[in-house]
Amino acid sequence: MTGSSLALPLVALAGSYAIGSIPWAYLIVKWVTGEDVAAHGTGNVGAMNVKRTTGSWGWFTVAMLADMIKGFVPALLAKLAVTGASAAAFAFAWQPWGETLRSISSLWVSNPVFYVPMLAVLGAVLGHNYSMWMAIVKKHFTRTGKGLATGAGALLAYDWRYFAVVVVLGLTTIALTRYMMAGQVAAAASLPVGALALGSPDWPFALLMGVIVYWAHHKRFIGLLQGKEPKFYINDSMGPRG
Repeated sequence: MTGSSLALPLVALAGSYAIGSIPWAYLIVKWVTGEDVAAHGTGNVGAMNVKRTTGSWGWFTVAMLADMIKGFVPALLAKLAVTGASAAAFAFAWQPWGETLRSISSLWVSNPVFYVPMLAVLGAVLGHNYSMWMAIVKKHFTRTGKGLATGAGALLAYDWRYFAVVVVLGLTTIALTRYMMAGQVAAAASLPVGALALGSPDWPFALLMGVIVYWAHHKRFIGLLQGKEPKFYINDSMGPRG
């Protein structure tokens, strides 16, 4: 791989990480209440903690959409960077990326350009989970989120089929169990399973993303198995941090 062939993948990763790092939940709560969202609920800088802090489903929706957009935009721009900026290329960019890779057989494996959309998804999720902007605010670097809304937005642009699988199975699990944590882990697990079921050649990437999102939930998922997680954890001081 030459330096020029690696330039676009590196820009995609760094740019999407910077965008994914924007702590919308922190900013929204600061604007609305003057409080620190990380001091409430689970301590995460995410949409559900906005609900726990403000008590408002409206602000939860705003935060969730903002987090989805910061995943959606980098992933879509990454696909356009690979396919081109013409009207035809824009339509082509909506095609599931796994199908695009399948259409060029195994040739994509050795070409770093075809990893650009994957790196954009990865960067956005890592940015949300480990926000550099929050590190500057807090003066230390630590996990700040779990990557679900940002990952969902990125998947919608990357491969809408993955988005559908994750959302349907995640919400179904929450509806059946009443445990939000169970739905979140089911969503993470469904991503590689869905990729394998679809026979998509990018299933290793789907597995990696599923592991990253699961790992952010690991501590509280173990707590769920131990009976420490409350059902429908939507209010402040209702359950554990983490």
